[in-house]
Amino acid sequence: MTFNFKNSSKQRFARFPAYSPNPIEDGASLIATSGERTKEMAIILSESGHASTAACPEDELGNWLRSMELKSGTSSSQDLGKLLSDGISMFKDNPRYQNDPRFLKLWIVYLDTLKDFESITREMEESKVCSGNSFFYELYALYLESKGLLHEASMVYKIGIARNGEPLSRLKKAQASFLSRMSSIINGASTREIDDDKYRTSATDKINPWSSSTLKDLLEKLNPQFMKYDGYISSTKPYSGKVSLSSLRNNSRNKIIEIGGKKYQIKGCAGQGGFAQVYKAYINSSPDDVVALKVQKPAFPFEFHMYRILDLRIAEPERSAFGFAHKMHVFHDCSILICDYLSHGTLQDAVNSYLVMGKFMEEVLCIYFTIEMLRMLETLHSAHIIHGDFKADNLLIRYASDNLSEEDFLGRGGPWSSQGLCLVDWGRGIDLKLFPDNVEFTGDCRTSGFRCVEMQENRPWIYQVDMYGLCVIVHMMLHGSYMEIVKKNSPDGCFYQPKSSFKRYWKIDLWENLFSKLLNTGHANYHPNLLKDIRKSFEDYLCSEPQLIRKLKDLLVKLRTSLC
Repeated sequence: MTFNFKNSSKQRFARFPAYSPNPIEDGASLIATSGERTKEMAIILSESGHASTAACPEDELGNWLRSMELKSGTSSSQDLGKLLSDGISMFKDNPRYQNDPRFLKLWIVYLDTLKDFESITREMEESKVCSGNSFFYELYALYLESKGLLHEASMVYKIGIARNGEPLSRLKKAQASFLSRMSSIINGASTREIDDDKYRTSATDKINPWSSSTLKDLLEKLNPQFMKYDGYISSTKPYSGKVSLSSLRNNSRNKIIEIGGKKYQIKGCAGQGGFAQVYKAYINSSPDDVVALKVQKPAFPFEFHMYRILDLRIAEPERSAFGFAHKMHVFHDCSILICDYLSHGTLQDAVNSYLVMGKFMEEVLCIYFTIEMLRMLETLHSAHIIHGDFKADNLLIRYASDNLSEEDFLGRGGPWSSQGLCLVDWGRGIDLKLFPDNVEFTGDCRTSGFRCVEMQENRPWIYQVDMYGLCVIVHMMLHGSYMEIVKKNSPDGCFYQPKSSFKRYWKIDLWENLFSKLLNTGHANYHPNLLKDIRKSFEDYLCSEPQLIRKLKDLLVKLRTSLC
């Protein structure tokens, strides 16, 4: 596995200030400006005692570093870059220095003279420079963090831990410090992102969040904020590219459209709806740089607001479960959203892969995906965000790059953190902080099979739209069909439950608890721990029998094979 980070990610996190954290125990700072590189060379030299080879006549690297100290004092930035490059070429094939921290730091300083992070880190990987040393991952993550590339820095920590970089305890401690810093940043940003009342709607207590009048009002009030969003490019002119966007619907493969100075080679349609089409595309024809382009007519910039709100309010490790948007180009007649592309299919594809064979998804796999969805909604709702279109087509499957272990399942440690689902399509997303505290919604999603009980009975709703969608997806996984509900009387009033019965060998108590609570929880009796408590009941069951986790691992491997 190589570090394959897109340069556009830099823009995504550029709104965070640059940081100069200093958790390295020996106090060496490797986050530099070009004017500080001479000082850094002296720091590297002064730390030669930490290296595996002490400076001596036979220590070629140490002697070269000493000569560099003399040259760097009179060298320009360009000359210094060439000197560093020459030194790396001289020693990179020498096994004696493969795990020498001085050589690793030399690479890090060299990185700061260039803009092409990706090719250099790939070269470091190929040269196996300290690939088993936690120092490599810690220093590189710090470097990315200083550049504002927070998501990429987080990924470096994860990769290093997955590879058991030694000492592992130090790397985990560094990761914990990083996550603590990010939490502080995000919490601070969310308190100042929007003044409490500045962008709120009028004081009415019942609103259709999807009506054209509501969206128009929100967009007008958010317009100053949009101008501050990194990656948001707006034009009053219509799209005027050489390749017509409407022509992509019929025959899109290998057509090239140019947006914002970049060329996107369309590789096919990845999905479409009434107003938007999503295309898989290569940036500048590179198969290693794949994105999804969502073309929508008329333009719909509000979805970009939802992605930026997710960036601000949801911290790692949960952030990767909700998709990333790099840029949005808004024209007079359309908008083009540029997002990450995941290639492993949707949860709907997973359900269909069983149905085509005349089977249903096995219960242990249903339980796993149910846990993932409950955690998603738990995270979203606590951040005052509603997805509004929670269905299997919008849940992309993520797979771990390394082997999953039973002992890490409960804490989602190791590769489990990158295994799961990713929720996309935020066109119906609702930012509750834009509305009064006591708001209740009256809009109808008009999506057959996903209209919650409140919509069906013309009653106000809030979080029920997402919880009902989750119930429909669970029903599809268990029964292979959309959910129908029946209304029954009880001493406490009306009670709703699925029409389909549960199979006797299922964990009926778990499923009954989920459906009864999620279908019968109104705004008045909604509790923040509702989703968490249900999730914990499923997790406790899976962890109660070790063979269930082993079976789950096997099923995930089979599912990946069938979908790919």
